[in-house]
Amino acid sequence: MKFENTGIEKLKADLNRLDDVMHEYGLVRAGQWDYDRVTYDRKFELKEGVFYLRVQGFAVEGDVDVFKATIQLLTPLLGKHYYPHGVEYGEGENFPASLVTQCKKILENVAEEISQFAL
Repeated sequence: MKFENTGIEKLKADLNRLDDVMHEYGLVRAGQWDYDRVTYDRKFELKEGVFYLRVQGFAVEGDVDVFKATIQLLTPLLGKHYYPHGVEYGEGENFPASLVTQCKKILENVAEEISQFAL
């Protein structure tokens, strides 16, 4: 599921400040990066299954591996994890309404905070 028009997809920000804000909202980068891409995930374990709120981005300047990059964020996603295949984001997936509402609120707060220092 894509969260369209959150405003996040229009933001560019410093990687280190981005890491701090995302961490405040439980979105963790951990090992989800390479030299020019990042992925922030927040895991939700519900009775309906395991879900991930995912915010991805790519470096428009600098390198992620040296923690000196400007990141262009992309449209956030919500996916359901299926063992052992991975995360599915398809239109056919059913996402609990309460989870969707919670994710929208998280994304709204993240976008508001990042927009204060976005480039």
